[in-house]
Amino acid sequence: MKIGGWSSILVAAMLLAVAVSAEAQQMEVIAGGELEYKRSCIACHGIEGRGDGLMRQYLTVPPANLRQLANNNGGNFPFWEVYGKINGQTEVRTHGTREMPICGDRFRSDAGSDGKFALTQAAGRILSLTFYLEHIQD
Repeated sequence: MKIGGWSSILVAAMLLAVAVSAEAQQMEVIAGGELEYKRSCIACHGIEGRGDGLMRQYLTVPPANLRQLANNNGGNFPFWEVYGKINGQTEVRTHGTREMPICGDRFRSDAGSDGKFALTQAAGRILSLTFYLEHIQD
């Protein structure tokens, strides 16, 4: 086999290793989002995200079926819209007004008062949760 042949095999092996590593990192982010979901969303949206959580009976507007977000948006998951709702940039009728503490505010508060670090940590938690919601679409 020529050196060029070995080079091609080596490049292919390196690309495969990068792809496997990227997949593992993606699944780690999604797993973190699942934990956030269980901490913050499960009570209203239910175990599987279908809007059937235990708190549903106490809400005047039923929680959304989070597994249908892409289907309700022409087959495209509305990533940044979901991110904005979790963060508090976009109001969600069932979550109340912006003055009501919502995930973005709570995540920033949990991170402490270290300015940029708190914002970065909160953004990471919101991104992870958003990636998880994208992952569970029907």
